[in-house]
Amino acid sequence: MRLRVRHATGYRYDTEVLSSYNEARLVPQTGLTQLTLSSEVTTNPDAQHQRYWDYWGTQVTVFDVHVPHTELQVTCTSVVDTTEATAPGDVTWEQLEAASDSQVELMRPSVKTIPNDDLKALAAQAKGSPRDVVLSLSGLVQDRVAYVPGSTGVQTSAVDAWELGQGVCQDIAHVTLSLLREAGVPARYVSGYLHPTKEPAIGETVLGESHAWVEAWLGSWWGFDPTNGIPAGERHVVVARARDYNDLPPLKGVYAGGGMQSLGVTVEVTRLA
Repeated sequence: MRLRVRHATGYRYDTEVLSSYNEARLVPQTGLTQLTLSSEVTTNPDAQHQRYWDYWGTQVTVFDVHVPHTELQVTCTSVVDTTEATAPGDVTWEQLEAASDSQVELMRPSVKTIPNDDLKALAAQAKGSPRDVVLSLSGLVQDRVAYVPGSTGVQTSAVDAWELGQGVCQDIAHVTLSLLREAGVPARYVSGYLHPTKEPAIGETVLGESHAWVEAWLGSWWGFDPTNGIPAGERHVVVARARDYNDLPPLKGVYAGGGMQSLGVTVEVTRLA
């Protein structure tokens, strides 16, 4: 598919912001199953941009605003070609163990994915090949953690969502990562977008949202979407990969003045071809 994604974020402050310093992780990646044809980040008020790639390979847009303002709009418009990913091979546990040194950062618990005793016990009970374990544990999370928009926040951990029994895609990904790493499967957090329609019509623009899923290392990286119970495919657009959400928030920054703020986010997805 060829997809256009427009991600607009608006901040409103109750008093003037004098200056702000910001990082945006919004530009989709180019890889084996995805080619970013164009991507532009714009801001209002206007600001000069710089870009760099962070430790995890995410392109970061940096910008400072030094004019007084009570609103800040950040918009990223991208056009991306996507394809279906190849199914993973039958990697063995011995092969995973041999690769453990190179994947060590993605086998240990991260801040959001530290397991409790319940999660540790469930991971220890998982049986079968590494691929079987990925599928069974992902299915377990889908059954036990209901997708309920607005039920959690960005500070919610895997254990919080597990004990609550509900969350959003971010939480479901964190719980899945916690289980997979505890079971001995290297796994990483993926942020991006999902076209919400299974068979999207060409030229139709629909409201979407930011999305999160996981990738497990099974001889090569394989994406799986535990929120929807499907492999990551051509409807998925990858923006960033890392240990968990803390490594790749779409926007973060600091500002002087401004007082309280309100936030609005809109994502529009259009299939172009």
